[in-house]
This record gives sequence, C-alpha cells and structure tokens, in this order.
Amino acid sequence: MEIGDKQKFIDVQQVIRKKNPKLAKWIPKPFLRFLSRTIHQEEINRIMLDYHDKMGLDFVDAVIQDLGVHVVLEGQENLPNDKGVVFASNHPLGGLDGIAFMHAIGRHRRDVKFLVNDILMNIRNLEPLFVPINKHGGQAKGYIKAINEAYAADQALLVFPAGLVSREIKGEITDLEWKKSFISRSKKYQKNIVPVYIEGKNSKFFYKFAKLRQRLGVKINLEMLFLPKEMFAQKNQTVKIIIGKEIPYTTFSKEHNEQYWANEVRQQVYALGGK
Repeated sequence: MEIGDKQKFIDVQQVIRKKNPKLAKWIPKPFLRFLSRTIHQEEINRIMLDYHDKMGLDFVDAVIQDLGVHVVLEGQENLPNDKGVVFASNHPLGGLDGIAFMHAIGRHRRDVKFLVNDILMNIRNLEPLFVPINKHGGQAKGYIKAINEAYAADQALLVFPAGLVSREIKGEITDLEWKKSFISRSKKYQKNIVPVYIEGKNSKFFYKFAKLRQRLGVKINLEMLFLPKEMFAQKNQTVKIIIGKEIPYTTFSKEHNEQYWANEVRQQVYALGGK
C-alpha cells in the first residue's frame, strides 16, 4: 500500500486551514501539491507511520536512527543532570538541529521540554516534548501560561533564542538577534542557563533564497518551507553539539539590560564553536 492510501499524519492543506482558514480557501490545488512536495510530506508521513507507536524522546531517537544521523556530544561534564535549567542554543539548521538537540540532552535526562513554533504541534509524536510559541502573531493566554510553567518547572528546557534559523551574514552562518525573553524568565524563575553550540549549515540555495526574498521586500519567511528538504538532505551526516559551563541566573544583574545579557550569552555560545 502506498503512503497516499494510508492515513496522512501531516496534511499541508489541513495545517493551513487550521492556522488560517481564510487563506486556505484561496490557495489553488496545484500550489498545495507543490507545497506537499517541498516539505517532503510523503516522507514525513512515512516516518510517522513507521514509528507511530513511539512518543516523545523515543520518537526522537527513532528519527535519528532512521535518518542515519550521528550525534556527537562534547562537554558532557557541564550537563546538569538533576535540576531545572535552560539550555540556550544557536539554530543553524532549522530541523535536524532541534532533533539532535533533544536526542543529545535526552540521553542524559528524560525531563526534556522544547519551546517551538506552534505549527510543529502538528507532529503528534512530539507533543509531550513541545511547548508552543506563536511566531506569526500575539501569544494566546494559554501559550503564555504554558511557557511560564515550562520555565518554572524543574526540568531541562531547550530554547533557540533567535527564534529563526541562522542566515548567511557577511559570509558567515550566524543567528539573527537573540530575543531577551529567555533572560527575563530565567531571572524570574531563578533558572541557570547552559550555553549550547550546534555545528551545521544548510545548502547554498537556502541562503541565496533567503537573501533574494529580503531583496524583493517579501516579509513572509518563505525559506522556512525548504527546511524539511534541508533536513532530509543531511541524512547520514554528523551533528556536533558542544555544552558550555552553566551560567548562574544571578549573573544577569541590573547593571545591564536584558538584551545586553542575551547578547552576552549568544557570544558565549559562538565562543564554544571557536567563533
């Protein structure tokens, strides 16, 4: 039986309809088919079908194995194993980095939560790990409550403070500005921050497309559509993750504002990668 004859765990049309019903009515079917191919809908559904009985970190581990990805973790001695802490990382890949991040931390502690774009909540197998953030509008009260609870809990909270995948800037692959909210909440809920550096980059096409989109004045982050393609293109690759030394939340004093401290943590992350 072909995937098309089976249950669709991910359906582009349904995702758009759920996110923006008005827009869904106006999108022509040929474009929907193009979107389905672009995001590798069939391959994603194949993985979700093959591992439909696995949830949370068990599903993450299965995906890593399915993709043939080797995750190398350095700095394990810096990894807190038994308390609430925030792991703040750069975001070089936009897909595989998140999976590798969960896999690496999950090998040492099973109380992992991850702040993610709410569109990823459509991946039901990962729901137990995800805390949704609305990247394209205001945060609903329910989202804010869930985010605050995630910071307040004694667990391993994973965050990409940039919010968006890294771009090519002046010839280097680097994050855009880090948002200060992870500093604000780490102070409020007295959670230390562990800097994490993830090695990796996407294809030249991805960065060229992003630059073209910007030059044309298109505000919508269209290159996001190609992130699944980028992920599947990196099958059988190695992802190196480096864990830095824990930063006490008391470090973030009123001597400087929270954006300053966000930039400082960002610099520490890139220093781990020798940048």
